[in-house]
Amino acid sequence: MNRLRKQYQEKVAPALKKEFDFPNLLAVPKIEKVVLNMGVTDPADPKAREKIMPILLKQFEIITGQKAVVSKARLAIANFKLREGDPLGVMVTLRGEYMWEFLDKLISLVLPRVKDFRGVSTSAFDGEGNYSLGIEEQIAFPEIDFDQIERIRGLQINLVISNSDQKKSFRLLELLGMPFEKEEIKRNE
Repeated sequence: MNRLRKQYQEKVAPALKKEFDFPNLLAVPKIEKVVLNMGVTDPADPKAREKIMPILLKQFEIITGQKAVVSKARLAIANFKLREGDPLGVMVTLRGEYMWEFLDKLISLVLPRVKDFRGVSTSAFDGEGNYSLGIEEQIAFPEIDFDQIERIRGLQINLVISNSDQKKSFRLLELLGMPFEKEEIKRNE
């Protein structure tokens, strides 16, 4: 069993149950899935984008341990020189053990490797309690070989949390060890 999953089951869930007075452990918020996205807007030529997609798919597979899919345009938009079916990016949805392994790696290895890291934002929750964060460089992941990438790209990570609101989701992620930014204390001197 994954270290982070074990921590959730043995420490975090009981602590949340007690803190928010949930009737049972099934009512406690939990992370259902993690969705990773990487959009590709360059080059403008769709044929050139198609050549980049296998490289990005391989990077996502290395990062997550799971096969990613190519996101394609559903509509044609002339102003963006976009045709229906043109590749726009790659995405992968993680659940179960893959999700817990990825979260453990994200919290303990990847985020501390981000340049000038001061913590993740505390205001990136939506109304349903889900959390989103962006990483500016895919090379923060230790598996990515810098010599094998054609360009540094950012990616978006969305954590879908059930039975929750912003306050409960924040507390869940905080107990799991998510390094949130510290609010600086302003002094009136």
